[in-house]
Amino acid sequence: MQQVPASVRQWLIVVAGMIFFMIVIGALTRLTESGLSMVEWRPVTGWLPPLSDVAWQAELQKYLASPQGRMVNHTFTVPEFREIFWLEYIHRLWGRLIGVVFALPLAWFWWRGALNAHLKPRLFALLVLGGLQGALGWAMVASGLVDRPSVSHYRLAAHLMLAVVLYAYTVWLILDLIPHGVRRGDPKTARKSTALIGFLLVVMIWGAFMAGLRAGTAHNTFPTMSGYWIPPGLFDLSPGWVNFFENGTTIQFVHRWLAKLLFLGVLVMAWRAPRSETLAAAAMAFFQLGLGIATILSGVSIPIATLHQAGAVLLLTALIVVRHRAMPSPQRPVSAILRG
Repeated sequence: MQQVPASVRQWLIVVAGMIFFMIVIGALTRLTESGLSMVEWRPVTGWLPPLSDVAWQAELQKYLASPQGRMVNHTFTVPEFREIFWLEYIHRLWGRLIGVVFALPLAWFWWRGALNAHLKPRLFALLVLGGLQGALGWAMVASGLVDRPSVSHYRLAAHLMLAVVLYAYTVWLILDLIPHGVRRGDPKTARKSTALIGFLLVVMIWGAFMAGLRAGTAHNTFPTMSGYWIPPGLFDLSPGWVNFFENGTTIQFVHRWLAKLLFLGVLVMAWRAPRSETLAAAAMAFFQLGLGIATILSGVSIPIATLHQAGAVLLLTALIVVRHRAMPSPQRPVSAILRG
């Protein structure tokens, strides 16, 4: 197979790091309720912030005409508005930077013939999905600009999960490009880690539902929920199935128990296959469970809740490494031999 320069892997490591940081910025934006401060989507011209007092006043008036501005922050002054504006602005600007950092080197490597047939369609798919992520982000924001001062928790979950998928696939490509990477040929661990990755994604979806509905503040005790193992109000909504998606108490209940099952699953995998990567995943699972408990007990402290979201991505990274190393060694490595 055609050789792939080491610079391709180094570039993808930078991209993965930027996506990870983007997920952290997104958590801060959501937790500070800054995401609705910019009520227009200008993907090409919107990279400049207001540059004068008149421009800031105009931006504030647009915000005050939105549902959140009218119903929640109608007394905002320009200095108060700036506090939430800058975080959303950084969030959008960072997304644009990721696009530039991905697209320009991709074009360069493609033009120079540095990419093999395995990588080209995968990198092109990442480029397309990255563009869709920007559009999905605006669709999420737009859901909070019509008649409600908050975004749709369904769109919030979709926006987060697409970011996580972009990150995870980038990490997988990086692992594919590591020369002489560890491959153990362990089908059992491969199946278990695959199941745990899928289970973690489900846990993250319900975590996004919690964030979107502010369900984390409904019950701030552990291990019980306000003194109940099975709290009242789990099935207050009708029909019953809708409680799993729109009832804050039910969503927190589901998220808690799914997280505990995930934690036990990671521990069992590490116990059955005690290797460096599985033990690292188990250690990360302990840390992530502790962050989840701390988030609940703190009443959803912004720093702790942000770390909790970052911890979920780090746990996903650890499980991806386990899954990759459990694969059999390829007869012909994806990267061939990395040069440089």
